Amino acid sequence: MTSQDRSAAANPKLLTNPLYAWCIWLLSATFMFYKYAIEVSPSVMTRHLMSTFQIDGMALGNLAACYFYAYLIMQIPAGLLIDRFGPRRVTTLAIGLCAIGAFIFAKADTLFVASVGRFLTGAGAAFAALNCLKIISLWFPAKRFAFMAGLMMTLAMLGAVAGQAPLSAFIDTLGWRSSMQVISACGVLLALLFWFLVKDKDAQPIAISSAKTSPAGFFDTLRKIFKNRQSWWLSLYSGLAFAPVSVFGGLWGVPFMSQAFSLSPTMAAHQVSLIFIGFAVGAPLIGWLSDWLGYRCKVMLWGTALATIAISIVLFVPDLSPWTLSFLMFTFGAAISCFLLCFTMIQEIHPPLLAATAVGFMNAFDALFGALSDPLTGKFLDMGWTGQMVDGARYFPTGVYKMALSTLPIYLILASAFVFFIKETYCKRTLAVEK
Repeated sequence: MTSQDRSAAANPKLLTNPLYAWCIWLLSATFMFYKYAIEVSPSVMTRHLMSTFQIDGMALGNLAACYFYAYLIMQIPAGLLIDRFGPRRVTTLAIGLCAIGAFIFAKADTLFVASVGRFLTGAGAAFAALNCLKIISLWFPAKRFAFMAGLMMTLAMLGAVAGQAPLSAFIDTLGWRSSMQVISACGVLLALLFWFLVKDKDAQPIAISSAKTSPAGFFDTLRKIFKNRQSWWLSLYSGLAFAPVSVFGGLWGVPFMSQAFSLSPTMAAHQVSLIFIGFAVGAPLIGWLSDWLGYRCKVMLWGTALATIAISIVLFVPDLSPWTLSFLMFTFGAAISCFLLCFTMIQEIHPPLLAATAVGFMNAFDALFGALSDPLTGKFLDMGWTGQMVDGARYFPTGVYKMALSTLPIYLILASAFVFFIKETYCKRTLAVEK
């Protein structure tokens, strides 16, 4: 028995204390905040990074996507590790890995070293959502899962907001390298807090899963998830629905806003951050609305359709006023937060002991589309480049940005189509969904 187990056994009331459950959730959600701040940080460093490493748009897209390459590779292993060993040990190491990656990125003097740092950060960040959703499934009633998951995304999106305008101002003061070193130090502190404050709590035994008892259980877990068609439809929808947020909010939105609407980088970052503020507001509200209506798919369909309209107006309608632009950015973020319901649905169709692995399978699709879309957008931009340079970085005309970013509404239209293949759960846990 570990010292952690002995501590939990000596304090049985701690494991049933609702305040302690909220404390653990808050630490887990803070990891989500940290993860998203790092994920979107390149969007306010595009010119700094292109100038520092003397790279073009596609190379910058690949640098940013190194985060998603690692995120993709680690999703299913992360879920298996959390399901097998519990959140405390695994997540502490994951937060530490994020901090190490951020430090390497800050100190990088070559593109390769910067890519390694970004890759390590993505590998650690792969555990953030899985850990928090696992914590929710273990420490909170099933009927509150959608709301708690939405609340988790509220904190996560506030992290994305922090990685926009506040980080941009921070970089203006300290420079991008020193700013990333501060972010790294914050990760070390969070890892220490997680190690000393979090205690693991076992799920109730479920006969159909052996993932925690034998290595063969790993493959049995994957087989159960792979055989369920709904796992695939939900994951395809999730990847397509979230890719526009990743592409626009995580890398290319700020330079597009600066160019298309003649905004300063900081003001452009303010506008893009409204996506994440909208997401932060919309996620818990949509979770509550879905629970109240008793439907998941209808809410996802209408939300995705509204997001498609909002981002299309931003991309293709010229001369929008600042207020109209702000409204559309907020609406896009609030509407597309409906995609979070697919995380609730995937845990409704799988038993609790498979929760983290099933979510990891879905998250792999989010990472895949993110990893492909950032460099693809960069490639489209390079194809339209006229040869003009500004402050050592490539300058792309507004028309080129619109062409490159036209993939975003296409993603959302495809995501809406996939909703029709998803079987409604009616907000109830069921293991009888179509196999």
